[in-house]
Amino acid sequence: MKIDGNAVRPGMVIKHQDKLWRATKIQHTQPGKGGAYAQVELKGIRDGTKLNERFRSSEKVERAILQQVEYQFLFTQNDSFVFMHSENFEQLELTSDLVAEDQKPFLTEGINVIIETYEEKPIGIQLPDTIVLEVAEADAVVKGQTATSSYKPAILENNLKISVPPHIEAGTRIVVNTTDKSYVERAKD
Repeated sequence: MKIDGNAVRPGMVIKHQDKLWRATKIQHTQPGKGGAYAQVELKGIRDGTKLNERFRSSEKVERAILQQVEYQFLFTQNDSFVFMHSENFEQLELTSDLVAEDQKPFLTEGINVIIETYEEKPIGIQLPDTIVLEVAEADAVVKGQTATSSYKPAILENNLKISVPPHIEAGTRIVVNTTDKSYVERAKD
């Protein structure tokens, strides 16, 4: 499907130079002279290479049509990840190169993810926007520190290090943004 060059958005998969690319960053620029364009940072789906490309609004870009199916993460086996289809219970094994390094810590048993396929071949996964995790370790609160909006380091159950507000203690369940690994709020469960 062809789209305008300025319609590319972060996370979108496009076909460019006979390869599949995922747009990671986009900056729209309107110079004083000449037409507006979008400066797009692309990451290769298969090999992970990066490419910076300019797309003018008059250019057409081929958007890849992906099939998205919900799967449940089961376990890690050797150098691969095993998922189960939510409806027909078929198992699918993905090699570790199809799962991004920053996604791996969030793969906990039972989490639901979206597996994206292109022409019947898996190309990657999409995590939920947020996930609930338990704080394993958190520094003690320094007296008077709560007066300012400061954060303290904490280690979560999946060994991920993030910054949390001073009132969060070890054993507290919190909501974490999977995109930028930031604290969202205390879990409501």
